[in-house]
Amino acid sequence: MTVIEAIVLGLVQGLTEFLPISSTAHLRIAPELFGWADPGAAYSAIIQLGTTAAVLIYFARDLGRLARAFFKGLADRDPFGTTDAKLAWFVLVGTLPIGLAGLALKDSIETSFRSLYVIASSLIALALVLWWVEKRASHHRTLADMTWRDGILVGLWQALALIPGSSRSGTTITGGLSLGLRREDAARYSFLLSVPATLLAGIFELREVLQTPAGSRPSGLMMAVGTLVAFASGMAAIAWLLRFLRTRTMTVFIAYRIALGLLLFGLLASGRLSPHAGVENVDALEAPGELPVPERMTD
Repeated sequence: MTVIEAIVLGLVQGLTEFLPISSTAHLRIAPELFGWADPGAAYSAIIQLGTTAAVLIYFARDLGRLARAFFKGLADRDPFGTTDAKLAWFVLVGTLPIGLAGLALKDSIETSFRSLYVIASSLIALALVLWWVEKRASHHRTLADMTWRDGILVGLWQALALIPGSSRSGTTITGGLSLGLRREDAARYSFLLSVPATLLAGIFELREVLQTPAGSRPSGLMMAVGTLVAFASGMAAIAWLLRFLRTRTMTVFIAYRIALGLLLFGLLASGRLSPHAGVENVDALEAPGELPVPERMTD
């Protein structure tokens, strides 16, 4: 991996992690289009630490307030006594589905799920679901109105992000909208919910990467470059999306996902792209037309 590749991949990660268009899909597609080797799921998870840091810094006040309320509630023996305390619990509980499913499906996440056929399909499928939800959503509830049911349901939506192309922010924002949250509140909760999942995924994959031979993984410098670029571009993406959703709908993201999915199918059909290039254990993957149907850690 070169410095240019690390910068481009970090930029792609930062800009697409928080937009509902799938960072994993773009990190999988970009190397194919440029003729680079696939960086792999582990590298993608590590540079996610950059975007996790962006969330931690951008929402430092919110996260600090939730943490104080959480521990104060425990000390006062009234753990759900305030809205902030409940939100903290919702984030913790909402992380369990993706964490458990991520451990159970780890092998598939790093192999068959990374097929470009899977990515193209999930890009379009989630776009259609998002369109339907956007059309029917009431957009009147705020984070203060969330209940335990809401926290658990959005957590289940987040678990769908295990399928590359679905998008972690896309699934969680869609889940929030389906529960009647305002667009900006759905996005804000999506960002808060991303912290434990992406942080744990990055730490877990970092441990895996450090156990592999040095010649079989990107250098520490390349991982650092990608992570720093992802952090800077992620900060910009968060600020932009929150401003955008105050006055706009999700239509532009729906259209983009469908267009990108169709483009991928066209490139795959023409032979311009290989569905499994760069994916580990290609022989274990299903042939085109025999795509796996996932049973149901983050995109």
